[in-house]
Amino acid sequence: MVLAEGFLVGALLGFSLAVPPGPMNAWIAAVAARSYRGGVLTGFGAMTADAVLGTAVFLVEQVADLRGVVRFVYALGAVIMAYLGARLLARPTFAFAEVPDQRTFVRALVLGLGNPYQILWWLTAGIAFAYLGGWVLLLGLFGAIGVWILVFPWVVHAGARRSPRVQDAVRIASAGILIVFAGYFGLLALGI
Repeated sequence: MVLAEGFLVGALLGFSLAVPPGPMNAWIAAVAARSYRGGVLTGFGAMTADAVLGTAVFLVEQVADLRGVVRFVYALGAVIMAYLGARLLARPTFAFAEVPDQRTFVRALVLGLGNPYQILWWLTAGIAFAYLGGWVLLLGLFGAIGVWILVFPWVVHAGARRSPRVQDAVRIASAGILIVFAGYFGLLALGI
């Protein structure tokens, strides 16, 4: 694979992981509605989770069959997402700006490490394509994620600053997305 082609494929894969609506983007949006910096730190927490998951999947895949842990991953993800969604709904004035930056990062890291979408993405597309392009592909992948976690929080924060109702709408929509995914992953954990 040519270097430029590998980088482009990696970037497309990075956007395929970072851009789709889901629990992580819901959490980033909820935080970014209050604080651009908090939204970016949340995104960096998610990207760190991707780096940890990618490394772990690559290392463990060398010695074990990971299919047996999928139900556990779904159950863990359901619990984490239900907790965060309920927390967003329970506190209409959830003050993300008051949460210390390191806690914002850590919460996103924990959500990312327990997010079945991220885990399963790494178990499938991530591991398969990492072998094709090597470090150039991974550079493109994390470059694209980096762009997303800088631009997406900015867009959300700019919208929330223009209208306080946007902040509430983002919080409620984010909570709803997290709770829906919690239910969906819970059903998958039960084999339904």
